[in-house]
Amino acid sequence: MIKSFGSLYAGHVDFPDLGFDATPVNDRWLSEEQLNTVYSKAEAIAKTMDSNGFDIFWMAEHHFQREGYEVIPNLLMLAVHLAHITSNIRIGCGFNISPMWHPLRLAEDYATADILTKGRVVFGVGRGYHTREVEVFGNPMIDAEANRNLFEEQVEIINKAFSKESFAHRGENYTIPPEVPYRGYDLKDITLVPRPVNRPVECWQPIVSASERGLNFMARNNMKGIIGGGAAVGGASDEVIYSWQKMQEKYGTETELGGNLCIGYSAHIAESEEKGIAEARPFFEENMKMFAPLGFVRGLSDNQIDALGSGSAARSAELPTLEQSVESGSWLVGTPDSITQKLMKVQERYPGVEMVNVGQVIGTPQKVIEEQLQRFGEEVIPNFS
Repeated sequence: MIKSFGSLYAGHVDFPDLGFDATPVNDRWLSEEQLNTVYSKAEAIAKTMDSNGFDIFWMAEHHFQREGYEVIPNLLMLAVHLAHITSNIRIGCGFNISPMWHPLRLAEDYATADILTKGRVVFGVGRGYHTREVEVFGNPMIDAEANRNLFEEQVEIINKAFSKESFAHRGENYTIPPEVPYRGYDLKDITLVPRPVNRPVECWQPIVSASERGLNFMARNNMKGIIGGGAAVGGASDEVIYSWQKMQEKYGTETELGGNLCIGYSAHIAESEEKGIAEARPFFEENMKMFAPLGFVRGLSDNQIDALGSGSAARSAELPTLEQSVESGSWLVGTPDSITQKLMKVQERYPGVEMVNVGQVIGTPQKVIEEQLQRFGEEVIPNFS
């Protein structure tokens, strides 16, 4: 049963033009002043959610994005700030990209945020998907196997650091601590200082490929998963949710279908579905321009991806439409009542799902995000209390 709602803000600034006919992604190079508006935008979104019944404001870590689409490099630092200008909402790391961190530094920073916010920061980790980010920091992204091996070892180290008073680790990528002399003795173990006060630490990870290895790793480490793109009966997410339930059972966790998952939807409230589609179409198109070349829109040809970087050429490329996304269930568009009914069907289908993310895609202006979150909080969330 759905008990709480969150929303993801990946960190885009407001753009002067949007959609297929607007500036191509690779041609955007914003000023420092424009890029820095991400922080006031994050503040405004957090305050809106805080006063409208939301539970978690998720943000995403990214680097070097002069284009302006994902420009929050330090989630934990911003999370501490946002916790101190809001009253109730939790701030979710969706996600810290572990391969860009030393695992002990990430563990220390999260523990500090946990203490300073009295437990209002939610931990989350991911493997990354931008070669420009992970490879620049000196770690593998193109080599997917090396990336996954590194990520899994990092999570193992972080879990040890959180849960044990002292520990040692010997692995493929890390030897912690190195056996060096220190104040008259040789190091054999190490203690994380500080450790999170709120233990065990709730840890979330995105479910993207839903490989057997990935789901197995998450279940073995008692992690929770976030699925984007909605969940339609018979759709791709439907199969993932069943696989996740079985994998949890393998490690002794019995849940109702959808347990320990958060399902994410793009949403737009309007007086009708048709009007909502018309209003949200530029945002849908801008989001596709950004993410299709990164592999997040499946089934596209090279020619279609090239068209997305060529302005109005995308109009004749037979690309997926917003209407199709609404029909498939990944977008919730329409009146508050119609969106409520769709979410009621979700909780009937997946009774173990307790959290749903609803949000506005990259490209959506701040004013629209605030309006949409307020309407959702006033006209949809009360139906699930």
